[in-house]
Amino acid sequence: MPARNREDQGSSITDRTDRSVESASTSQPVGRHRAAGRLSNGLGLRRAFSSTPVRLLLVTGATCCLGLVAFAGSQPPPAAEEPPPGALAERAAAMADQPASRATERAAAPTPTATPPPTRSATASPTPVRKPTKPPKPKPVAGLTQAQMDNANIIVQVGIKLKVPRPGLVVAVATAMQESNLYNLASEVLPESKNYPHQGTGFDHDSVGLFQQRTSTGWGAVKDLMRPAYAAQKFYEALLQVPGWQQLSLSAAAQAVQISAFPDAYAKHEARATTIVAALI
Repeated sequence: MPARNREDQGSSITDRTDRSVESASTSQPVGRHRAAGRLSNGLGLRRAFSSTPVRLLLVTGATCCLGLVAFAGSQPPPAAEEPPPGALAERAAAMADQPASRATERAAAPTPTATPPPTRSATASPTPVRKPTKPPKPKPVAGLTQAQMDNANIIVQVGIKLKVPRPGLVVAVATAMQESNLYNLASEVLPESKNYPHQGTGFDHDSVGLFQQRTSTGWGAVKDLMRPAYAAQKFYEALLQVPGWQQLSLSAAAQAVQISAFPDAYAKHEARATTIVAALI
C-alpha cells in the first residue's frame, strides 16, 4: 500500500477514535471540582497516543516485555551451590556442640505392679485337695496274717530309723513273735488297756502290747505301751544298752532285754523272723 494511503487510513482511524473518545468524554457530566482544562489535556494525550507511530512503538514494547517474561519463566532455576567439604565438616562439628533438643537420658520405666490373683467367685467349685497316698501294705510272708505283717513292718521301720543293725531287727521281730504272736494285745488284768486300739487280750499280769511290757516295772504308761511304734522303740533302746549284744545268740540277746521265765523260747522264731525282715527292707 502506498504511504499516502496508509497515512490517510491511519488518520481516519485516529479521527474515529478521537470522536468516540470525545463523545464518551462529553457524555459524562463535569463535576464541580473537575476543571475544563483537564478535559482538554486528556484529549491531547489521547491524540498523541492514537497516532500510528506511537501505537506501533507501544505494541512492539509490549511484545518484547511478554517475550522476556516468557523466556524468564521457561529458564530452569539455578542449581544450589554445594558447599565445599570443609564447610560440611565444620557444620557437623557445630551441630555436635549444640545441646540436643531432647535429653538422651530416659526416665526409668515404672516398676510394674504385681497383678493380684483373680479372686475366686463363691460359685466356683473349689480345687479338690489331694490326700497323700499311703504306701502299699507289705504282703504277708512266712505264714503271717496282714495284721501280723503290718506290726512286723512297724518294728522293722522303727529299727531302721534308729539305725539298728540288721541282726537287731531280727531279734526284735522274733521276740514279738514269742511274746504276743505279733498282735497288739491288751490285758485283762489292766482294764485301762482296753481303752486303746488292740487286737486281743492276754492274762500275764499287767503285760501289754507287742512285747508284753509291764508298766509296773518301768517300761512306760499303759497308753504308750499300747502303741506298737513306742513299744518297739523302748525294746531297741534296751537292746542297744546290752554290752556285746551282736556277739550273743538271738535267745541270749532277747532274754537280756525281756528277763523271761523261758529264755530259750525265742530261738525257735529265728528262721521266720529272718524271712520277715528280708521282705521288709
